[in-house]
Amino acid sequence: MAGSLFHFDDTQPSFETMGVQNGATHWDEDLLRDALGYHGDDSFRKVIGRAIQACISLGIEQAENFIHRDGKYFLTRFACYLVAMNGNPAKREVAEAQAYFASLAETFQTALEHVNNLDRVKIRDELSEGQKSLSRTAKAHGVESQGFGLFMDAGYRGMYNMNLSRLKEFKGVGLKEQLYDRIGKNELAANLFRVTQTDAKIRNEDIQGQRECESAAYIVGSKVRKTMKELSGSTPEHLPLTEPIKDVKKQLKNTRKALDKIDDH
Repeated sequence: MAGSLFHFDDTQPSFETMGVQNGATHWDEDLLRDALGYHGDDSFRKVIGRAIQACISLGIEQAENFIHRDGKYFLTRFACYLVAMNGNPAKREVAEAQAYFASLAETFQTALEHVNNLDRVKIRDELSEGQKSLSRTAKAHGVESQGFGLFMDAGYRGMYNMNLSRLKEFKGVGLKEQLYDRIGKNELAANLFRVTQTDAKIRNEDIQGQRECESAAYIVGSKVRKTMKELSGSTPEHLPLTEPIKDVKKQLKNTRKALDKIDDH
């Protein structure tokens, strides 16, 4: 493709002119794939998969935005936004598309902020699922219900050098707030890694018993802490809080409304 489709010049073919009206405006996935600079169906389908997961994490109806028909997807404007924000920004076309959709959304956020917000929502969702899996594994390996808090605190102590209650106080997280709803993308990802690797360690090594599982959780947490310190020079308890996840979800849902409004005119 000689030039980008993502521009506001009405004298040239653009993303806007490629939409198909069929009750609502939709874009063919093949068109979007080419416009974003992807040349393989497999790699682009992975991007669509991540976009669909973001849609699900926001509690927005997937089937209304990613319409699957005859083996391909037809995408609403919001679905195109999600795909672009989940693309590889090293591609010039993707970076241009991200800036384009961020401008259309009429927010003061940059394209990077849109991407980070979507990543944060997805990772938070994955972390919830990871914790559920870890809870099942711990129970199956001898952690009693009354000892589950101690088991989880062992992981926090390994990663943060303090238990959850002390950590929330140290970071300034409200008593009724969830820690994971206030930390940033990188810290969320580190906790997701800690939780999933604790789960894997207990299962793979068939660790049994309350104290043994606590030890495993502490060991994994301490290794995550060490890695973060080596790579970034910062320990996780000193990473700043960010806006509540519920506010991020509200912003993204408002983005959907802003994009949908364009096609309602």
